Amino acid sequence: MLDKNYEYIDNILHIGGVSTLKLVEEYGTPLYVYDQKLIKDTASCFIENFKSDTLRTEVIYASKALSNLYILGLLAKKGTFVDAVSMGEIFLALKAGFKPEKIHFHGNNKTKEELAYAIDNNIGLIIIDNYDEFKLIEDLLLNSDKKIDCLLRINPDVKTSTHKYIQTSNADSKFGINIRDEKLKDIIKEMTNSKVIKLLGFHAHIGSQVNELGFFKEEADILLRFTKEMEEALAYKFKAINFGGGFGVRQNTSDPSYDLGAFLKEFIGYIEKSIKDYDLSIETVGIEPGRSMVNQAGTTLYRVGSIKHTLEGLPLVFVDGGMSDNIRPSLYGAKYDALLANRAKGEAYETYRVAGKLCESGDILIDEARLNNPQKGDILAIENTGAYSLAMSSSYNKQLKPAVVFVEDGKASLAVKREALEDLIVNDLEYIED
Repeated sequence: MLDKNYEYIDNILHIGGVSTLKLVEEYGTPLYVYDQKLIKDTASCFIENFKSDTLRTEVIYASKALSNLYILGLLAKKGTFVDAVSMGEIFLALKAGFKPEKIHFHGNNKTKEELAYAIDNNIGLIIIDNYDEFKLIEDLLLNSDKKIDCLLRINPDVKTSTHKYIQTSNADSKFGINIRDEKLKDIIKEMTNSKVIKLLGFHAHIGSQVNELGFFKEEADILLRFTKEMEEALAYKFKAINFGGGFGVRQNTSDPSYDLGAFLKEFIGYIEKSIKDYDLSIETVGIEPGRSMVNQAGTTLYRVGSIKHTLEGLPLVFVDGGMSDNIRPSLYGAKYDALLANRAKGEAYETYRVAGKLCESGDILIDEARLNNPQKGDILAIENTGAYSLAMSSSYNKQLKPAVVFVEDGKASLAVKREALEDLIVNDLEYIED
């Protein structure tokens, strides 16, 4: 993993050369802070290391991890593709500057409206999830003068060692068509005979937070062997394959770390050799980093409120946010590390629970955090919150969504304004008694 641009000056945490105290003075708390240089370096690491002399390679950012005009504009300039899973994400990607041909459209239940929007905007690729979706796309295209490139999502039945909610390749997964489905060959044959859909090949995704390269190699073996079987059975040459994402990140100090560049080089090398060994016609291979592109770059800053000592359990440190700005601890049991940004180092460390202000007993951000004698008014920094915290944020309890700031070389750029009270009712209509 690449290192965050953290430094401590006069015992105060600086991110990207900017004092966290100055950030909260200007933008308030809670506050999402992104290390812009780390995101750029990570994008470069993916692009430069997932590279082949014999194949066209595509790094497709999974925008569900973090999606706004600023981050998408940055990655469009870096040269990535983008993966969208809704009409809204397609709209945002186009507005941010992505060329339509660099947008891939995912999802297990794309609506007719969404598919028509994608087709009308000439997006580059649709990943078909199921047979009904194939027929819906075909019907839409038959009523137009367009054709479109597609991949079919295959469920390769690879069981990873991650939380069940982020495993996407089990036999009962809601995503894709299982590789053992007896109807699969007939479905593929029908797709290859379509007059309006060009089936380029297959897509798979084995889950998230996968740190062992062996799982990705297993996925590659299964998918490439299957591609060879389909080529021979159907006398059809497939040109593309996408191995999805799921590259693990270090969420806290107990998580494993690995050399991302070396990992990618070994993976693309394995893919090259396997494609050659199977004598396949594959020309393009893709991967879809999302979390691994942005997670380490994110830090969330909170202001400490009360400190409560209960009759049982660890003392509680209350902060001015919670599950509304980071649902992942409650949803997945995600574990984070924290520090006091305004007193980054000290000796009086004890273990605390960090709790939010939402009206739920499960609103716990960190079960056990070693902190340096937290006091009311301190600034608490929770590390590695760059993926899914902002994307999954809500206005539960009518919390105002935090601002988003990107920092680099001592400068801060506001990417998303903090919500105002009026924003909470912008779409509401008042009750009027007859």
